[in-house]
Amino acid sequence: MQTEACPTQSSLDNRTLTRVSESPDKPRVGIPIGDPAGIGPEIALKAVADARVRAVCRPVLIGSARELRRQARHFGLPCGYPAFAEPMAAQDDFETAQDEPLICDTGDIATAVAWGTLSAASGRAAIAAIETGARLALAGHLAAIATAPINKEALRLAGSPFPGHTEMLAALTGADDVLMCFFAGNLRVFLLTIHLSLADAIRRITSARVIEAVRLADRELRRFGLARPRIAVAGLNPHAGEHGLFGSEEAREIAPAIEACRNLYHIEASGPFPADTLFVRAARGEFDAVAACYHDQGLIAVKCIAFGEAVNVTLGLPIIRTSVDHGTAFDIAGRGIADHQSLVEAITLAARLVKDEIKAREP
Repeated sequence: MQTEACPTQSSLDNRTLTRVSESPDKPRVGIPIGDPAGIGPEIALKAVADARVRAVCRPVLIGSARELRRQARHFGLPCGYPAFAEPMAAQDDFETAQDEPLICDTGDIATAVAWGTLSAASGRAAIAAIETGARLALAGHLAAIATAPINKEALRLAGSPFPGHTEMLAALTGADDVLMCFFAGNLRVFLLTIHLSLADAIRRITSARVIEAVRLADRELRRFGLARPRIAVAGLNPHAGEHGLFGSEEAREIAPAIEACRNLYHIEASGPFPADTLFVRAARGEFDAVAACYHDQGLIAVKCIAFGEAVNVTLGLPIIRTSVDHGTAFDIAGRGIADHQSLVEAITLAARLVKDEIKAREP
């Protein structure tokens, strides 16, 4: 692959990003670049150079500027974006080219990055990018963040207690409860349980959990402009238990929770429905969102319908966060063939949700 010369890093020291309230039509979206040993930096660099992204937001890459520039040279991608480092001075009159991407430099990585290799250093770099993105969003310097993939084993090597982005961002932002929700065209799927063994997930399907999740989903979907979301709940067992023939969880836990959501909280919830047909019904427009009981129940449907186009949205955070629907792809890292479509979808959806949230607040 032909490469271009990489300009010397420019500096924006002692300056800050324009407050997002000043530019709601083209908000700043931060992009933590994920595990640098995976495809995250590659797809992030490709995405911020994509006209579809530049048309809807002002992207800010978040990660090691040195590593981003190294990888940009390797892949022959643009890399001369202005960079700044925290802490940023409180100067709200920062001006730059309206559509020019920026780099928020989280610092050098302790050891050289080897593509496709697990390491604590790469895990720490991914964590630093996530923490920085969350901090900038909470401070109002970013309207949203769209995250590139991280590696859960690398997080563990780095000493993180969190199994993934969702749990980490909940802790960083002080969110009491969050939901992993996937947007795939007309289909929206949120998960009642996420990173648990199947046995543990089944034990977590209680009436209290169903009520809590459906209420949160209803609130968050209203936050993004759906006036009265139609929420369907999937059954846990085959045929939604078939009136107790294949399991009792539906009658004992799920159905009473749905009734409580309808009668006590006035939510348009229904079910439990057999999962083998529910996702198709939702994708055709019968429901606005589906509650899936466990990770693979929801994700198999999402990825069959819209792999590479679905976007992971964390509901319940005080910030807007979207993400790709794939992993770090260590097997192709460094080869320049990674598809950035999912990240483009994540960034453009983040920008759209910013506008939807603003519009939903209007009287």
